[in-house]
Amino acid sequence: MTLVLNRRSFLAGSAGLLALHPFSVQAAANQVHLRLMETTDLHVHIFPYDYYADKPRDTMGLARTAAIVNDIRAEATNAMLFDNGDLIQGNPMGDYVAYERGMPEGSMHPMVQAMNVVGFDAATIGNHEFNYGLDFLLSATKGAGFPWVLANVATEQGGSIREDKTLYDPYIILDRTLTDGAGNNHDIKIGVIGFTPPQIMNWDRRHLEGNVQVRDIVETAKAFVPQMKEEGADIIIALSHSGIAQLEGEMLENASVPLAGVDGIDVIMTGHHHLTFPGPKYETGGPIDAENGTLHGKPAVMAGFWGSHLGLIDLMLEVDGGEWRIATHESTTRPISKRNEDRSITALVDSVPEVLDSVQAEHDATLAYVRRAVGKTDAPLHSYFALVADDPSVQIVSNAQTWYIEQMLAGTEYAGLPILSAAAPFKAGGRGGPEYFTDVPAGDVAIKNVADLYLYPNTARAVLVSGAEVKDWLERSAGMFNMVAPGQADQVLLNPDFPSYNFDVIDGVTYQIDLSQPSKYDPKGNLINADANRIVNLTYNGAPVSPDQQFIIATNNYRAGGGGNFPGASPETTVFEGPDTNRDVIVRYLVEQGTVSPSADANWTFKSLDGATVLFETGPKAADYADDVPGVTMEPAGDGEGGFTLFRIQL
Repeated sequence: MTLVLNRRSFLAGSAGLLALHPFSVQAAANQVHLRLMETTDLHVHIFPYDYYADKPRDTMGLARTAAIVNDIRAEATNAMLFDNGDLIQGNPMGDYVAYERGMPEGSMHPMVQAMNVVGFDAATIGNHEFNYGLDFLLSATKGAGFPWVLANVATEQGGSIREDKTLYDPYIILDRTLTDGAGNNHDIKIGVIGFTPPQIMNWDRRHLEGNVQVRDIVETAKAFVPQMKEEGADIIIALSHSGIAQLEGEMLENASVPLAGVDGIDVIMTGHHHLTFPGPKYETGGPIDAENGTLHGKPAVMAGFWGSHLGLIDLMLEVDGGEWRIATHESTTRPISKRNEDRSITALVDSVPEVLDSVQAEHDATLAYVRRAVGKTDAPLHSYFALVADDPSVQIVSNAQTWYIEQMLAGTEYAGLPILSAAAPFKAGGRGGPEYFTDVPAGDVAIKNVADLYLYPNTARAVLVSGAEVKDWLERSAGMFNMVAPGQADQVLLNPDFPSYNFDVIDGVTYQIDLSQPSKYDPKGNLINADANRIVNLTYNGAPVSPDQQFIIATNNYRAGGGGNFPGASPETTVFEGPDTNRDVIVRYLVEQGTVSPSADANWTFKSLDGATVLFETGPKAADYADDVPGVTMEPAGDGEGGFTLFRIQL
């Protein structure tokens, strides 16, 4: 079939208004300009709307990304569009569909409805697709006007990888007809194969254990890619819901680099990291060319997250005697918005009305869902200082988890053991930008606020740990901070490679963090300084914690399943697996308490370092709360980059 320029009527708007890409201008007879587009990590962001903040947001939304798809298709005759996973979970619309509306017979998931309007050629399955369980996933992916591919998740493993009975087709070979520079048509077979991180077996163990098995991404590719070639694939595209990080190893979470090294794969579309590639967040070196967008010399792209960018790989293909090869390639990303010098955001494209219309009913229902009040707070809940001081937004999560686990363990062999609670700030700026913070004013707390406090649909867990493991758990968290020299001024405090969701604060003990010590663990949780001792003055009920003392830690399935690689957190130490999500626990806690007073109690602080000062970034609205942060002395320190505000802490 011939690829159609205007696959949907809404795509005709800009045709004729945009200049052709140089590849299209240069293409001669037997040369084809093929444009490959990618979305990734959309997380149910269809509308340019932040349901947590309950207001429009120009930095997100497939409806806006679709306008760039429009432009791309207008610039060249041959174009294809792919999605790289993490589609059905990640904002309240996803939760509304999963927990309230469900997937009754004949219904369609709003993400699929919108994607059908935009017109995708194929998609793979991300790790967050498994968060709501296999039955929901299989229902949610029905009705798609495009195929799903996923090679490394099997319902039954065979004697060899090729013999696996996979959850979805491992790959597909798409028959396309492309038009060359002279206007001649050529048939081509384009193979598409998909992968997801093997760590889903830890992260969603309750849904997957006993139901599916996973394979190593690279080994799976080595098995299936030759088979795709045998079946006639001329060009093979890997949809890798896996980051650009790890260069070698087995069962890697971020395997896109070694995957690109597999013979026979021609193009890599990546995701999972919520970054853009090519782009400044990656360093060029070895097989990674972050400037030109290649991995092992092969064209690669990563298109941000939530629809923030469209990834684009331009290929100049040459055909000779029925054999195709990539003569030239170019990788870029196109943003849907830009940040101005005054920190404001300007949308670069308008939403496509037909995409909005396709999910308007679900959007309206989601708004009603998130606006329900479930309780009250007599203090504001914000996360502007959650990475540098005890914090009310983390405190309320810890309070609710402790309350829940105390009830669940009553009458068991673990009743009476000290219960601690581990919680991390999910919205703390970073890659999410200067507005990516929790900010709930005193007063009514609605479901949207609970979702804001706790982004993920994790379920409650409890683990049994020793005092030594409590200390090491905190040492792992303390990798959030750079090493600080005593007496020196304005040192950078936060390690940008350390995600905030791995900065666990443990409530129920008191402790200090000595920043003059090196971190014991790297950002991935690997031991790098065995003798490091950042956690000092660790006490429980006023007495030092002994290494062999026993504690229960309330946490979530991600952490207890090994997510983040925290000492003491594993399936083997798990003593309780709750049927309730942590969000539901918070809602129930609010309903029972009526009004809560989640004031931070400064159970952790930084150890004094002879007058050293450090700088950290936070959102501009942090200034409204800076005078009420316990356990820390700080002052404004001017503007940071990208719209952030700087504060200076006196240690």
